[in-house]
Amino acid sequence: MYATRARRARAEPFAVRTGIAERLGLAHMDWPLTLAALALVAFSVFTLSQATRTDVPGSPNYYVDRQAIYGLLGVIGMVILTRIDYSRFRELRVGIYTFLCASVALVFVFGFAARGSRRAFELPFFSFQPSELGKLLLVLALAGFVIDGARRGSPRQRTVRYLCLGLAPAGLVFLQPDLGTSLVFVAATLAVMYFGGVPWTHFAVIGAAIVALVSLVLVVAPAVGVPILKGYQEQRLTSFLHPNEESGGAGYQQNQGVIAIGSGGSTGRGDHATQTRLDFVPERSTDFIFAVIGERYGFMGAAFVLSLYALLFWRALRIVTLSKNSYGTLVAGGIAVSLLFQAFVNVGMNLGIMPITGIPLPLMSYGGSSVLATFLAVGVLQSINIQAQLAQKGRFAW
Repeated sequence: MYATRARRARAEPFAVRTGIAERLGLAHMDWPLTLAALALVAFSVFTLSQATRTDVPGSPNYYVDRQAIYGLLGVIGMVILTRIDYSRFRELRVGIYTFLCASVALVFVFGFAARGSRRAFELPFFSFQPSELGKLLLVLALAGFVIDGARRGSPRQRTVRYLCLGLAPAGLVFLQPDLGTSLVFVAATLAVMYFGGVPWTHFAVIGAAIVALVSLVLVVAPAVGVPILKGYQEQRLTSFLHPNEESGGAGYQQNQGVIAIGSGGSTGRGDHATQTRLDFVPERSTDFIFAVIGERYGFMGAAFVLSLYALLFWRALRIVTLSKNSYGTLVAGGIAVSLLFQAFVNVGMNLGIMPITGIPLPLMSYGGSSVLATFLAVGVLQSINIQAQLAQKGRFAW
């Protein structure tokens, strides 16, 4: 009995005392990914402080203070998600998907109207746009459905089922109307399907269907007098194809953004950035914040921001290859592609090579819902990375 107590009291020969970083789950985080996200939101706050001083009379730090608070809350949410095993979201896929569809649908009833659309709920401190969080929720839920139904039905039936699951909330968002966010939903759906092993022939058929749908919406329907899109939506989607003809109409924003970026030169114009400082560029705190960066900080500032996005996407795609299971691979792939799609479309919109769709620049554009949702997505990526590192550490220990 004495020997047994002695063995229990004696420390294990290979026991390792864990530090505070290990206990908080910070030891195995992907720090380049974290630093890229923090640098982007910090540069966003700095840019807003320079470009929006006169936007709200009597409150020069209106956008700055709120963006800083959104960033702080986002970082807290990211750290919390790193402590949660992402695999649990697979078990909650039905509840997550139901909450996604319900929150987006309730906007039609309880949301407030702004600029001809209903997209957000008015809360005491800020407006919450459920479709922004829905980008992450769709990836978490759809990845679970793909894993759960990997062997149910024929490949064609599975592809149709995945498309229906992804396009249902995308259709609700489109009806708000919010074309840009609905396109992000579509991109996330296709990304999860791609990483889920859907045959390339199915994507070829989907691509042909998308081309036919675009032709129907933009060419055939208006020609026969049955327009599907509203007039301003159609003009915003097509104005980039003929900017000189729409310089004073639907293409005004885009033309002013291109002028602002071009006038920035190599190092920017600083406080002499008249295009953005004198309100020639509309929506400069949200959709066209990249134009502000291009004019105020020039090619160097724009290259710095794009380098941060390149680092963010590289680390996200790296996590795709490190995941300990297929669910993590699908989730990481869906998040990486959705973030890449948003950044690509927004920057292209500012450069005049993509249509104006209202997609924000992740972590740069002003907006609480977008910043919080993006940091939560980064938190899920960190959870996938941490679980992969712990699994690898367990195998080596064994």
